[in-house]
Amino acid sequence: METAPILAWTLVQECPIPPDVQGMLVQGEQAVAAYRTFRDVAIFTSMRLIVRDAQGMTGKKVEIYSLPYSRVDMWSSENAGTLDWNSELELWTRAGHIKVKLGKGIDVRRLDNLISYMVLNSR
Repeated sequence: METAPILAWTLVQECPIPPDVQGMLVQGEQAVAAYRTFRDVAIFTSMRLIVRDAQGMTGKKVEIYSLPYSRVDMWSSENAGTLDWNSELELWTRAGHIKVKLGKGIDVRRLDNLISYMVLNSR
């Protein structure tokens, strides 16, 4: 039986790292790359994936998801095909399954390489 993703995002393009992220980072952690969705931002750091989820009509209420790479048990990446323009990353953790769709132009192999490096070096 397959479990449904507990979290799913579609990243549409790379963006500058938001300035307020620096206040969320711990000593020695560095922001590596950031990608935006329609209203949210996913930041890949040297230690974890942070997702800023804007909520409500104004988007002023923000929920922060933080996934340490050390908690990723397995991951997969899928490049875009001829008729399927989106690439995908999937992460399996003890907390559940996370699906990240990547818009056209986002390099899935770059993110796969980053996740591979971070997960394998966090053990």
